[in-house]
Amino acid sequence: MSTPASPVVCDELVAHVVNQIGFIELERPKALNALSTGMIRAMHAALERWREDPEVLAVVVRSNHPRAFCAGGDIRFLYESFQRDDLAARDTFFTEEYQLNHAIFTYPKPYIALLNGVVMGGGMGISQGAHRTGGLRVVTGSTRMAMPETRIGLFPDVGAGWFLARTPGALGRFLAVTGETIGAADALYAGLADVYIDEAALPALVETLQRETFAHGSEVVAAIQRECAAYKVAPAPDASTLANTRAFIDRHFALPNVARILASLQAESGGEAAEWAEQIIGVLRERSPLSMSVSLEVVSRAEGTMAECLRRDLDLTRSSFAHGDVVEGIRARIIDKDNAPRWRFAQIEDVRADDVARMFESPWSAAEHPLRDLQG
Repeated sequence: MSTPASPVVCDELVAHVVNQIGFIELERPKALNALSTGMIRAMHAALERWREDPEVLAVVVRSNHPRAFCAGGDIRFLYESFQRDDLAARDTFFTEEYQLNHAIFTYPKPYIALLNGVVMGGGMGISQGAHRTGGLRVVTGSTRMAMPETRIGLFPDVGAGWFLARTPGALGRFLAVTGETIGAADALYAGLADVYIDEAALPALVETLQRETFAHGSEVVAAIQRECAAYKVAPAPDASTLANTRAFIDRHFALPNVARILASLQAESGGEAAEWAEQIIGVLRERSPLSMSVSLEVVSRAEGTMAECLRRDLDLTRSSFAHGDVVEGIRARIIDKDNAPRWRFAQIEDVRADDVARMFESPWSAAEHPLRDLQG
């Protein structure tokens, strides 16, 4: 047998091998494990080290902290990079984050994400790809999942558009535009999670993984499925909030643009979905009109490969900071916390199709794109 690889350690993440399983533990609790550039690099380095190592059968990513798996990317860092006109730092962050997302999506071994607490933005980017590896997305009663970017004038990046486009009906379009937070049952119903376990059972699950004997990565996955089978999420996925409102969501959010969606919701006045529609109208009126329109288009364009989605996401980070609402959104929601963003467009109805199309223009040629080497 080969000698176990030494741990990959940075101040905010530990990656080590126990019982032929690579464990990645996020350790930035004061920031709800929001991803820094250092965390992204350490995580990617561990995955690359384990990729061809026959003594590593599977990978488990988790948080030891009850409040959050990962709350996203380091938004404050991105805002500060803009304030000091440091485009290179921002490009580096997003480029390396998306390279990590792609590495997870195409990983040759089962990748398992234990998703307790807050799972948002960048946290989705380092977890959703598990579904493509033969691994699992494990949710708990505390899971709070979202791509809430329209609240700060951004869009669902990290390749999340690919997964949202493949949810049932118009659920992905709804989640992208509204940024609404969902729980475990909703995530299972939408196909954004695979299995459920009670929060209190997570330590015992990890102990089982570190104790049992495994010959193949598939046996690691089977052990997790066996442990999770003892627990049932309540309500059941088919009785979740998303399931109960699915007909309304499909009716309105299948429409081609946000202005049409809003008009359709407003027409519900007095109808069976009037109360729900009024609530969603309130949400839409708080979000960035431009970023909602871009977000809907991100899902609409996500029929291709993950590599194509991530290249498009990187293009959009450039335009979002240069011409969009993200700087103002972060200022209003995160920095000053006045919750009074002054969006580029005052109303949803003011956003035109060419305003949206302009946001998707790439600043790079295909041969020069920082993510040109990604395939699949």
